Amino acid sequence: MSNSTVLSINTLLNKAVKTLNLTSLSQEKPEKSLSGSSNGSSNNHEPDNLQTSHTEAETSANHKPLSIKDKVLHHNLMTTYQPHLLHYAMKGIGCLPELVLESWVGYLDGPTSKQYEHVDAHLRLILAVNSKLKTPLNLIEMGELRQRFATDAVAMQAPKVWQQASSTIFSSIKPCTNKDKNTVNWEDKMIANADDGNMIIRCYQKKATTTSFSFKTKPKRNPDQTVMLFFHGGGFCIGDVDTHHEFCHAVCEQTGWPIVSVDYRLAPEYPAPTALRDCIAAYAWLAENCQAFGALPSRIVLAGDSAGGGLSTMVAQQVITPTAEAWQDLGVDGQRTFEILQRLPQPMAQMPLYPVTDIENDYPSWELYGEGLLLDHADVAVFDAACLQNSPLPRQHILTSPMLGDNRQVCPTYIVAAELDVLRDQTFAYANQLEGYGIAVQTYMVYGAPHGFIHFMSIHQGLGQETHHIIDGFSSFVREIISIQDLLVA
Repeated sequence: MSNSTVLSINTLLNKAVKTLNLTSLSQEKPEKSLSGSSNGSSNNHEPDNLQTSHTEAETSANHKPLSIKDKVLHHNLMTTYQPHLLHYAMKGIGCLPELVLESWVGYLDGPTSKQYEHVDAHLRLILAVNSKLKTPLNLIEMGELRQRFATDAVAMQAPKVWQQASSTIFSSIKPCTNKDKNTVNWEDKMIANADDGNMIIRCYQKKATTTSFSFKTKPKRNPDQTVMLFFHGGGFCIGDVDTHHEFCHAVCEQTGWPIVSVDYRLAPEYPAPTALRDCIAAYAWLAENCQAFGALPSRIVLAGDSAGGGLSTMVAQQVITPTAEAWQDLGVDGQRTFEILQRLPQPMAQMPLYPVTDIENDYPSWELYGEGLLLDHADVAVFDAACLQNSPLPRQHILTSPMLGDNRQVCPTYIVAAELDVLRDQTFAYANQLEGYGIAVQTYMVYGAPHGFIHFMSIHQGLGQETHHIIDGFSSFVREIISIQDLLVA
């Protein structure tokens, strides 16, 4: 199947809008194009699927009065800003009366409140729509799946996170600062992957601020001297720095920490443990360059979601306690990575979000939540085969399943589980293993959340609040570690 046949949720919405002439629903002017903002700053890293013309939509909005239909959908259900139509549609639906939402859920044969007692009608409608539109992954070529996921993931993100923060002097003066304007800048860099090829990393930094009026900016240094290395999820097969841009942007904005997001190589073209080796290469680069982010080598924290969460746990494990025998199984490449591991500083903490930690054992959540949600049994089987079938390692190996390795010295861990997740119980199993070794562990479960819920942070109010709470919780967790370390040094 060619890429021309890709039919993502965002594609469907755009077609519906064009067909039904709904582009005049917004009652306010569209936001500035992401390629440039009103203050002249530009974003040179805008994904291709965001670079579309708004001329036709703007013309329609300027010349057509609001109809009765428009007034019914007055909660900005859809806007003229086509690339983010999915964001506005899904967020706007949540503003509709609960009775309307429940009727739509029923019409789509979606889950009831009795089935998922902690899930509101808005999220159950999202799950119902996903279930109706979902195509079995085994019927989709991996290239098409990547494009579809990238299209929908970016289209769900808030437009504001794609606008670079202003770098002008006057933008730093409090009376001139708009609360809604971004304070985060980012840029893509090219570094070497584990095999000396090119690998993209996206570096986020919070805009420097001034404490008083001055024609010379007085940047506030990274107060915690901490930097986060982030690994995106996607079953080791899909996802990139764009699909997880919103979350990384939020972490940088809330904590003030610089974030480095890694675009590691994907399966099946690059089976396990290529992703792990690339992430270790990114860790080594950051350890050498962390001073450029105002951070100390001893204050690198790791994070990732789903497959990226699993990568976080394996990087933490192997950086702290590298296993020589495991890397010998990869021959020369493995020996090279092992030598790098031996000279790296240890991570200070990690935050795996609903991570992959045990690829073999079944847990109760496997049966409870393996059907009808965002990640099901069939999805796991496809990702599993793509990642492991052509791997040079046996299926049960330290470098593919985090709980098989030596976790006795792993860094303090703030681990997040999603209630409605097929991986939920292996998340708890990993946390229990660390606690048994005396590792400082804080576990947080998001009730009523499916696997991958951080992608809904700006379209679902409850999940947005939970995501911000998680970021605050981890930052407090890290700052407590820093305080303890400072006391020990003193």
